[in-house]
Amino acid sequence: MREANRIVAIILEEIREAIRPGLTTLDLERKAETLCKKFKVRPAFKGYHGYPFILCCSVNEQIVHGFPNTRPLEEGDILSVDMGVVYKGFFGDAARTFAVGEISEQAARLMDVTKNALYLGIDQARAGNNLYDISAAIQDYVEGKGFHVIKRFVGHGIGTRLHEKPEVPNFVPFNASKITLKAGMTLAIEPMVAIGTDEVEILADKWTAVTKDRSLAAHFEHTIAITSEEPMILSEV
Repeated sequence: MREANRIVAIILEEIREAIRPGLTTLDLERKAETLCKKFKVRPAFKGYHGYPFILCCSVNEQIVHGFPNTRPLEEGDILSVDMGVVYKGFFGDAARTFAVGEISEQAARLMDVTKNALYLGIDQARAGNNLYDISAAIQDYVEGKGFHVIKRFVGHGIGTRLHEKPEVPNFVPFNASKITLKAGMTLAIEPMVAIGTDEVEILADKWTAVTKDRSLAAHFEHTIAITSEEPMILSEV
């Protein structure tokens, strides 16, 4: 699993370096395809429940599951890229939100808050803690900054399948029962945060999720392993 996630991190870093105004997300899809072949990994998303691409490329008000397309990226856009691979039977999964050129202060703050929320959640991923300690850390921080946690989509267990139990929400569900975290568990923690609302619409392609008020959204994700000591981030170089 460590290697699967390391490869995802490398590919996302190469995508980050390629992003510029005028490039299309379909260009990034082709780059991801080339890199998957280079690393001899299978894309995890393509074909999953019928999803037709390697990458999820979500621009501005798009939260997640955006289709790569031929629209040129513009200065000031923010682009969330979510990707998974399979390596020797194990899954890797991670997401980042990238700035396209110079972005607004509000967009930069949204990205910072979402990324910080991810790391606050990861810090709670310790043996003996409650799963919802992760959720509370994310929700409390995001809402304290005046933003909105997207509740429709959640993190998840991961291993020999892309989505395994338990679900890892970015908010504390009503009447949530305790789920004790144990060493050896591997989780994909992935806060999705919007400026204006937590309400979501799904576009006509039946995949792309957007904020109902069309305010900006950001998405950061790491796959982590719970150990007897500090949580271990697997999806970084």
